[in-house]
Amino acid sequence: MVSFCQPNGLGKQPALKRLHQVQEEIYRQLHLLLPDEFAYHDSMRSRVAGSPDLRLQVLERHSYTTFFRLTYEFGEGEVRNYAPDAHIRFYHDARIAEATSFNVAQGCSRTAHPSYPVKQILQKAWRRNRALDRWLDYLLQQGHSVATMKAANSALHDGRKEAVLAEIS
Repeated sequence: MVSFCQPNGLGKQPALKRLHQVQEEIYRQLHLLLPDEFAYHDSMRSRVAGSPDLRLQVLERHSYTTFFRLTYEFGEGEVRNYAPDAHIRFYHDARIAEATSFNVAQGCSRTAHPSYPVKQILQKAWRRNRALDRWLDYLLQQGHSVATMKAANSALHDGRKEAVLAEIS
């Protein structure tokens, strides 16, 4: 059998070391997507022919981390649809990035606690981060890049109705 995929070991079952490798890859992909102006603008948009608008909204900005939302924006007029609605924590100093959720309600929810079962936490983090890794790869293949990501005039939440299309847990 002929395979065109490079075996990198990232598709295997979750393990802390492999999760860290996926988070490093997400960081690398985001560097190919986000321009230097990302440090100065809280809302950005990328437009590529044949693809919905890609929107980025900074939710929190700190010295060593930035927490933001990355999503496609669908629709015109009153109703805007956002999917997949990825909430991403970008660690500038550690050079990793992680998906914290794929919906608005879970964006800032707690994902760890001493009494939570570790295996389930790792599995959920693995699924979220693998989904983000694959989506970022797809975005880059579609042509989204540093060159297409520009400052946006409005934030994602501009008073319009919003509908969530998909949720990954």
